[in-house]
Amino acid sequence: MTRPAIYLDHNAASPLLPEARSALIAALDLVGNPSSVHGHGRALRNLIDTARGQLASLAGAERKQVVFTGSATEAITQAIVGGAKSFDSTAIVISAGEHAAVSKAAAMTGLPVITIGLLADGCIDLDQLAQVIGAAQGQLLVALHWVNNETGVVQPMARINALVGPTRHTLFIDAVQALGKIPLDFAASAPDMMAVSGHKIGSPAGIGALLVKAHADVVRLIPGGGQEQGRRGGTEAAGLIAAFGAAAAAFADRYGAADVAALTARLEAGLPADAVVFGGERLGNVTNFAVPRVKNSTAMMGLDLLGLSVSSGSACSSGKVGPSHVLAAMGVSAELADCALRVSLGWNSTAADVDAFTAGYQSILERQRARQGQAA
Repeated sequence: MTRPAIYLDHNAASPLLPEARSALIAALDLVGNPSSVHGHGRALRNLIDTARGQLASLAGAERKQVVFTGSATEAITQAIVGGAKSFDSTAIVISAGEHAAVSKAAAMTGLPVITIGLLADGCIDLDQLAQVIGAAQGQLLVALHWVNNETGVVQPMARINALVGPTRHTLFIDAVQALGKIPLDFAASAPDMMAVSGHKIGSPAGIGALLVKAHADVVRLIPGGGQEQGRRGGTEAAGLIAAFGAAAAAFADRYGAADVAALTARLEAGLPADAVVFGGERLGNVTNFAVPRVKNSTAMMGLDLLGLSVSSGSACSSGKVGPSHVLAAMGVSAELADCALRVSLGWNSTAADVDAFTAGYQSILERQRARQGQAA
């Protein structure tokens, strides 16, 4: 089976960076356990320590605040389930646009889950959030995303920090789609915990991290043998960690945010006149749009046959194309949401890729409209 010729689904996973590949292969040539005190173990420990510093630099964190995990989902679960228990939380606050990893972890706590709505532009309803915080009797764990994975909408993090940060409540931020694309300053900002992922910035899948402030150090779900400063037991996957660190060190230069934003603008300029683009202030690499009466399932199959890989939203839904809870929360009709496609660009996207997509989508649109005209 041939691979799709053009990959435009970077929000699902960004292609492996050459630097990450080299770091992974070099680590795989080493033998030993990073916890061993002999030379072989120390060599692996040095790889992990280097990667910790590389990720800390990209995230604006201190090295000691970085806890490597097996995925962002693990980090999110540790933060929410472990955090709720450690801080004696009385309720979990999430938004209606959260990734399933957040909403399912919130449900796992067994605590009441308060859901904050989204506005029509995709932003979290901060007035509702302020009301919930003001009325709270106990301690809340507030778990919100920085950048929406489906629409690319950037949440007003400064205002969220100002609302939650000065209070007694705990703030966790899902920064999976923000890492490397928005300047992060975890050490100096309000969130108590933050989750990030490797495969969104060009490392292999299977590696993530939880950033943890010192006062949240009690959040531990996997005690094990004391690895990761006692915060996450289990022998570290040194190769994956080294690749994550290398990707963190290289991604910002490779990504070229302004260049990617220009490609996104080019893509949107080539969309049909009746296309609806969802979301207000968005990250510069994402376009989630719909053309009325052009089902996303039909469009995705047609594009796939042309060698163009896009998605209809989150890739974490067992490969199913279904209704988007994010668009529903923004007030988008079910009929229009069924036509939504997400195109997300990244470090290796080109103008030729964008032009191939707009030409391919236009050809699908013309064929469908021709069939609809014949049926009429």
